[in-house]
Amino acid sequence: MSQSEPAPNAREILLETILDDDQADRLLLSNENLFCIGKLAVSNGVLYPKAGMRIRQLKSLFRGDQIEVFIAIRNPATFFPALFNATPVDDYNALMRDNDPHDLAWSELIWRIRNEHPDVPLTVWCNEDSPLIWAQIIREMAGLNPGAKIKGGFDLLSEIMTRDGMKRFRAYLAEHPAMTEIQKRRVMVAFLDKFAREDMIEEELDLPGWTDDLVDTLSEAYDEDVYEIARIPGVNFIAP
Repeated sequence: MSQSEPAPNAREILLETILDDDQADRLLLSNENLFCIGKLAVSNGVLYPKAGMRIRQLKSLFRGDQIEVFIAIRNPATFFPALFNATPVDDYNALMRDNDPHDLAWSELIWRIRNEHPDVPLTVWCNEDSPLIWAQIIREMAGLNPGAKIKGGFDLLSEIMTRDGMKRFRAYLAEHPAMTEIQKRRVMVAFLDKFAREDMIEEELDLPGWTDDLVDTLSEAYDEDVYEIARIPGVNFIAP
């Protein structure tokens, strides 16, 4: 699709291949390289410069369908080290293309998508919050009602909490079945304070010139960036 528009029957062929003759009202597609491969994520002073083009290609491929986009963002202090470790690039400066991490903001990406594709519903959340809001993320993606019961809503939480902590947490939920989602998240935070797995919530940040002061500065800027994103018109921001 980088060379030309898709064939007229491309949508039907693709759906038939994915669904294998089944019928669906809603289709969830996930790909970490949707906007581009990792080594091209930073360019010209922005994150994911091809995001708008890729969404445009999706709209062209699924012409007539309602396209929605779901994006998890991440603290740049941990995002760039993780991006570097996940790519074949062996030079951090080559990955960053001389862009200063202080100048790269997720809000710029979100604003760009909103301005280029105002007809595409956009849902955003912080990856750091995923264990607390995973059930809501699943419901939003699946188009389910807010109170719909699902399986797997605590899967991410179980990855960062000890087995004993999860056992006690589930017992507490069973004893308080009328809790709201907000109340459940407060309980999650309380249990994590006591039963979090330190090896799963602490990250080793080993990059040239990556100091504690830089991490703190990027983290503070990230908090402000998230505050702006949550207030961008047309963005469904999921917060804990």
